[in-house]
Amino acid sequence: MTNSTTQQSVLFPDLFDKPLVATFDQQHSSSDGGAILLKAADKRLDLTKSLAACLRDERQAGKIDHDTVELFRQRVYGIACGYADCNDAARLANDPVHKMINDRDPIEGDALASQSTLSRFENSVGPLTLYRMGKTLFETVIETHRKRLRGRKVRRIVIDLDPTDDPTHGAQQLSLFNGYYDTWCYLPMLGFVSFDDEPDQHLFTAILRPGNAPARLGAVAVLRRAIERFIEEFPQARILVRLDGGFACPEIFDLLEALPGVDYVAAMASNKVLDRLAEPLMREARRLSRRTDRTEHVYGECRYAAKTWSKQRRVIIKAEVVRHEGKEPKDNPRFVVTNLRRAPRPVYEKVYCERGDVENRIKELKGGLQIDRTSCTRFWANQLRVLMTAAAYVLMQQLRLRAARTSCARAQVQTLRERLLKLGVRVVKSVRRFVLHFPASYPFFNDWQTVACALGAHT
Repeated sequence: MTNSTTQQSVLFPDLFDKPLVATFDQQHSSSDGGAILLKAADKRLDLTKSLAACLRDERQAGKIDHDTVELFRQRVYGIACGYADCNDAARLANDPVHKMINDRDPIEGDALASQSTLSRFENSVGPLTLYRMGKTLFETVIETHRKRLRGRKVRRIVIDLDPTDDPTHGAQQLSLFNGYYDTWCYLPMLGFVSFDDEPDQHLFTAILRPGNAPARLGAVAVLRRAIERFIEEFPQARILVRLDGGFACPEIFDLLEALPGVDYVAAMASNKVLDRLAEPLMREARRLSRRTDRTEHVYGECRYAAKTWSKQRRVIIKAEVVRHEGKEPKDNPRFVVTNLRRAPRPVYEKVYCERGDVENRIKELKGGLQIDRTSCTRFWANQLRVLMTAAAYVLMQQLRLRAARTSCARAQVQTLRERLLKLGVRVVKSVRRFVLHFPASYPFFNDWQTVACALGAHT
């Protein structure tokens, strides 16, 4: 064995009846063989090309080895494959599959960009470019679903807007203390859209904000642009907007009430006036809870106007008493502002509570793609990371859409990656074509083939 081979080997002397040597020396092979599905999905959406077109390359043309499209794609595909940091480029630069999906010859092509090149790229982007990229992401998502739903009468579009915490652990710009989350953080705002009774919520915007930003910061502009575009593309659909409690402000309510065909439900924090209005319902809930010795809730409604509101609005009240064994019962009144005319209980349980599924999408973004890996010093570099992660998530959602009627149809991002992307492969190049040799024992072949054919492959 050579020194380099020895350094990348391990020995199990007594694991079997013979010594076992594990050697990492297989040339022209990759553990991300399924990543060609990302390339296929990206080609259909034209996503990374459109986003990278917003970038300005101010480097000297004669000294460029990696153009901005390649750099952007390398990071987006890498994030989708589970490599959130630029540091991973050190070993992936010569990975044949990653070279292939970044339009380089997998065998003879030059290596992909290094960590230092990718870091300089991330830190080269400014706010105007990021604004254009965010707008392009939104337009690409809308166009994708317009084509997908062509010929189908869309009756309902649901928009969910949600802030989430992104704890920071360094000296990042605009990393500030947030009293609600009790930590130093950023406060990204994420927007999702769903159509009719489809189970998935599709990401259409991801905006990084300072840690002490009010929850509603930027929400009016995002909602106005989104609703107007959805009305333009789907004029027969009625739009429902579901909002977290931080968005309950007069500017947003006035906007939503001024736009035609828009319903909304928005959580609202408790205050003395609302508590007083809910007290008759709370008394009834306490009485029921004492009688059944269980958690009980009663629904009702009232008309309410905060001092900054221009008029009274309908508020749904959920008067709840929570009981846990060995603990004192606890009052838990909840309030939702809405312009819907349905009875209080279905508005709360069937409309508002369904927004809880958006939390699963946010968990995917954090746990599956590490959208909270905002460890760059510059704020705008971190916003670029958020947008690249959003682009990776859009591609993963496209894989999930194409996996309909398979075991991956409702799989989380982590499962999609493990089943469809993390696939050992040997790359062979001939005069006429490239051949990817996958394991014959691969257990998810049917699912993989279904997704590949839905993205343009032939059997």
